[in-house]
Amino acid sequence: QVQLVESGGGLVQAGGSLRLSCAASGRSFSSYAMGWFRQAPEKEREFLAAISGSGYRTYYADSVKGRFTISRDNTKNTVYLQMNSLKPEDTAVYYCAAGLRITLDDESYDYWGQGTQVTVSS
Repeated sequence: QVQLVESGGGLVQAGGSLRLSCAASGRSFSSYAMGWFRQAPEKEREFLAAISGSGYRTYYADSVKGRFTISRDNTKNTVYLQMNSLKPEDTAVYYCAAGLRITLDDESYDYWGQGTQVTVSS
């Protein structure tokens, strides 16, 4: 069992930056691939980025490539999402997820956090 808790969301002006954190409890954090997703009101959940258990492989959605960076610190059982050049359309609830393989498919992730709100004002 893995429990995930996101933090770092908030209100930021367009062009600003935020760093989201996702702290994991449970064993073998490095065995899990981690993903970040978001969901805006009345929209489907959207894949943003994923990172392998070792941290050597990463994948990004085209919508955030070059602006967002996923990383992890296995000594701290934490995964991060650095978000730069934020836009109003980035406003959403952001979720981290853990799964046994790195994938863009949200249905392949087994554990989810409760989400953290990110609001970007214009």
